[in-house]
Amino acid sequence: MKEIKQSEFTEQTKEGVCLIDFFATWCAPCRMMSQILEDVDRELDGKVKILKVDVDENEDLARTYGILSIPTLIIFKDGVAKEKHVGVWLAHDCVDALKKYL
Repeated sequence: MKEIKQSEFTEQTKEGVCLIDFFATWCAPCRMMSQILEDVDRELDGKVKILKVDVDENEDLARTYGILSIPTLIIFKDGVAKEKHVGVWLAHDCVDALKKYL
């Protein structure tokens, strides 16, 4: 998983399937989600790019995507937001959702 800045966002999400984790370092559920996303990444074996965006450092980007609670995860396919999930997402549910876009 790679943490990205607003300046990298369009380039990183423009091709393929990406899962963006909007988080904050002080958020306990966000830290729990990071562990879950490591499992998701292993299970999908690199077929999906999993990226993280710190909402405190990228406020404009968080505002653009209507991030009001964290963690919020958004699935992108070829640069288009397809699905949004707010809160901790169980690994198997996350994998099932991502597989729809592969």
